[in-house]
Amino acid sequence: MAAAERSRVARPQGDCAEPLVQAEQVRFAYNGESVIHDVDLAVRPGEFVALVGPNGSGKSTLLRLLLGTLRPARGRVRLLGRPPETVRDRWRVGYVPQRPVLTSEVPATVREIVSTGRLAQRGWWRPLGGADHRAVEHALESVGLGPLADRPLNELSGGQQQRVFIARAFASGPELLILDEPIAGVDAESQRRFRSSLVHLIEDHRGAVLLVSHELSAVARDVDRVVVLKRRILYDGSPTGLMAEGVNLGIHQEDLPLWLEELS
Repeated sequence: MAAAERSRVARPQGDCAEPLVQAEQVRFAYNGESVIHDVDLAVRPGEFVALVGPNGSGKSTLLRLLLGTLRPARGRVRLLGRPPETVRDRWRVGYVPQRPVLTSEVPATVREIVSTGRLAQRGWWRPLGGADHRAVEHALESVGLGPLADRPLNELSGGQQQRVFIARAFASGPELLILDEPIAGVDAESQRRFRSSLVHLIEDHRGAVLLVSHELSAVARDVDRVVVLKRRILYDGSPTGLMAEGVNLGIHQEDLPLWLEELS
C-alpha cells in the first residue's frame, strides 16, 4: 500500500496545544427556538475532527458560530485564540460551504478561481510570486484538477466545481480547514484524492480539519474524533468507540444513518 494510502497516526491525546477553534457552553436560538444548546467543542493543530448529525441538528449553524458569521446567545467562541469577528488574518482559516456557487457570469478558469485562494494572504494588489503559483498547482493536483486547470469553471460538472472550491481553500495554506459536506455527489477517485489532500495538510503542515459529512467512508480510518451533534453534543470521541457498538461510518442508503436518528 502506498504511503498516501496508509491510515494516518492519530494525534496524541495528551497534546495540550491551544485550540485553533473552540466553543464553550455555546447556545443559539432562531426565533426563540433553541438550535445549539451548551455546546463545547475544540479542534487543535494536527487534529482531524468529523462533525455528524441529522438534518436540522445545528451543524451548519455551529459552523457559522465558529466562523463568526453568527454570534452566540450565550457562551464563548474563539477562532485562532480570538473572538471570530476580530480575526483579520482570515487566510489562516479555509472554509468550503455546502454547494458553493460562482456569483459572477465571467467565465473564470479553474486556475484563476483557485489562485484567488492566495490573495487573502498576499493582498489583492500584489502579483502572485513563484511560491504562490506552486501552491496553486499543488492544490489543483491534490484534487485531480490539473488537466482541467484552463477550463472555464462554468463548463464543469457540479462535482468538479466542488473540487475547485476545495482546491481554492487548500491553496491558501490554511492552519484550519472547515468543510461542510464537501464531497456529496463526488466520484470515488475524487474522494480518494480529497482524503490524501486532507492527510497531507494534517501530517505535513500540522493543519487541522473540521469536516461536516453524512458519509465518512473516504476518511473513516483517518479521523481522530467523531462529534455527534443533535442540538447538543451527544458523543465526542474516537470513531472506534462508535464502531465497537456496531455503528457504520461508511456509505448509507438514506440521507441520515439510522443510528443518528435514535440518539437523543
